[in-house]
Amino acid sequence: MLSKLTTTLAAVALATGFGISAAEAAGPSDTHITDYDFSFEGPFGTYDQNQLQRGLKVYTEICSGCHGLKFVPIRTLGDPGGPSFSEEQVKVYASEIEVFDRELNDGQGDFRTATPTDHFPNVVAVGAPDLSLMAKARAGFHGPANLGINQLVKGMGGAEYIASLLAGYTGEEKEQAGTVLYENTAFPGGWISMSPPLYGDDVEFDDGSPTDLESTAQDVAAFLMWTAEPKLAARKQMGLTAIIMLGVLSVLLYLTNKRIWAPVKPRKDG
Repeated sequence: MLSKLTTTLAAVALATGFGISAAEAAGPSDTHITDYDFSFEGPFGTYDQNQLQRGLKVYTEICSGCHGLKFVPIRTLGDPGGPSFSEEQVKVYASEIEVFDRELNDGQGDFRTATPTDHFPNVVAVGAPDLSLMAKARAGFHGPANLGINQLVKGMGGAEYIASLLAGYTGEEKEQAGTVLYENTAFPGGWISMSPPLYGDDVEFDDGSPTDLESTAQDVAAFLMWTAEPKLAARKQMGLTAIIMLGVLSVLLYLTNKRIWAPVKPRKDG
């Protein structure tokens, strides 16, 4: 009885594929997550600037109507390692967005045109989750018994999960507890209440990149990975520098130790 109630409540509460579903409340199940080859993976990986710009366009034209990016300042679109917009491009993009300002209209708040210092809008109208950190909140690879062993090789797989989810719709539908569910091979339980947001050829890219479903899903997934970890390249560079410095320090400590103990421990003859 309790299990049935939990399943029903979860199905009713489910708003999108990034939230909690009835299947997840009932327990884990097999999912299919494709291990895409993203440019930012590995110790020396970096974001593909063009892919981030394509992903931003997909988010802006398709995803932003339901999902916000409230933790992402618009000005960061011009930061190195990201989409790398020029200052003028950032201003133009910001001018096309409206944000809610609580200080307007005698403290009652009102909408105004955004500036680069503003954050992306916090979309709450449909109850869909914010996507700012979703690529880090979700894990595509868990390993045997959910021990996370695969993550040592493949990474967490947040971007892979998002791309697989967007491309994982089979076209089958069913109704459960008054909610229409869509079959999805990447979503736990296999059924999701978010209707397919991408179908392929949804947008046009200036660089002539493919606009098929799988390519578009990878582009927006890479962009969401950047919103979740915008300083990825700097962090990797810092880590590499630290390893090199520790290596040099280890050699110096070894040579210093040999020199200090040389009078006490003379070399043995032949």
